[in-house]
Amino acid sequence: MRFNLQRKLLLMLLAVCLVALGAAFTLRGLLLHDFKALNAARDQEHIYRVLTSLEGQFARQRGWQRPAVTDELLRALQSGIEARLYDTDGNLLIDTDQALQSLPLLNRRRLLVTTGYGRDARPKGPFSTYSITFHSQVIGWLAARQLRPLDEQQFLLSANRFLLASVVGLGLLSLGLGAFFARRLTRPLQQLTDAAERIAGGDLGQRVQLVSGDELGRLGNAFNRMADSLERHEGLRRQLLSNAAHELRTPLMVIRGELEGMMDGLFPVTPEELQSLHQEATRLTAILDGVDELTRAEASFVTLQRETLRLAPFLAGIAGRFGRLADEGRGVITVVCPDELTVWADPDRLSQILINLLSNALRALPDQGRVELQAAAAAGDTVIEIADNGGGIPPELLPHIFERFCKGRDGGLGLGLTIVRELVQAHNGAIAIESRPGAGTTVTLRFPAPP
Repeated sequence: MRFNLQRKLLLMLLAVCLVALGAAFTLRGLLLHDFKALNAARDQEHIYRVLTSLEGQFARQRGWQRPAVTDELLRALQSGIEARLYDTDGNLLIDTDQALQSLPLLNRRRLLVTTGYGRDARPKGPFSTYSITFHSQVIGWLAARQLRPLDEQQFLLSANRFLLASVVGLGLLSLGLGAFFARRLTRPLQQLTDAAERIAGGDLGQRVQLVSGDELGRLGNAFNRMADSLERHEGLRRQLLSNAAHELRTPLMVIRGELEGMMDGLFPVTPEELQSLHQEATRLTAILDGVDELTRAEASFVTLQRETLRLAPFLAGIAGRFGRLADEGRGVITVVCPDELTVWADPDRLSQILINLLSNALRALPDQGRVELQAAAAAGDTVIEIADNGGGIPPELLPHIFERFCKGRDGGLGLGLTIVRELVQAHNGAIAIESRPGAGTTVTLRFPAPP
């Protein structure tokens, strides 16, 4: 039989209750044992006092005098001892009943009420015999037994009743509270399970409503964030497929049209026509390469090989790759970076980021334009800025600049900045773009310090 989580919690609570009950009964046994031991020691002490008093009376009276020993047996009765006094030959001299008969009726009744002697509840156990000595000689025998005090009986009876009532009441209360909290604990888990099963079935719009601030609440929030991420990525995947299909459709239609024209004899098979087909195939290959590069960039967080890089020589090497363009008058790249500044990044991925951004900046430059590559430390992070004085980005295009296949005036595939953003986020970094038409564009990269 399979148990769900609620039943397992109830069984666990029941086991805890049983352990607690076992501990309670064990404690009760120990307390009763100590209580009885204390009473036994106290009663034994009372018997020894009676023996001492009887020995003192024998010494003072120079023998057994009935009035004296009567008083001693009455005092013993008040201590909870029923006694019988025998001489050395074993003849009964006096017992507790005879001592009581010597009292007036009113005093006898008071003593019986006080001691509980003569009631049906008193024990009927055997007498214990003790020798009475004087000067190392036996002068008589005392047979005594303990009367169970009324307060002790009431104590034991009340303790047993209280323990039974506590076991039943607290047990039922514990089971009731356990069932209530088990249901409350498993209800959000059941909601999470149902929502996860529906998401696994393709319904990415499922969310859970958990308002608690404990671990379950945080789990619900994490689940909702996961569902949001899955839904967003599914939307991006569909958008990517749609955009890629749209981008691929144009070169394929051109290639197909020209090939059909050649097959039908409408277009001559000349080097110029073949060159046109080659250009469209090259464009098709570039689109596929861009999509593949974007996929690798989105998965780059699992393949990053980060290390601490000295940033000044690294940036100088990146800028040196564009030296030919500067020699042709296309633009000037300046690097400003402190010698001691470092960055924690994957060198290959960081090169890809900077080359992509510098390529975009140089394409936007007018003749004799400039690109400034600056780096500095800010609040423990490393900040890199690429600023140009080109034509800038149109305001209507700026909010969508990181979207897939978002193209500017210079054409291209529209995947470069999307790849850059994915690579920066894979480094746990951030990217921001500020641009004004005619005033240039500034791209800011922020990389966190190593943990």
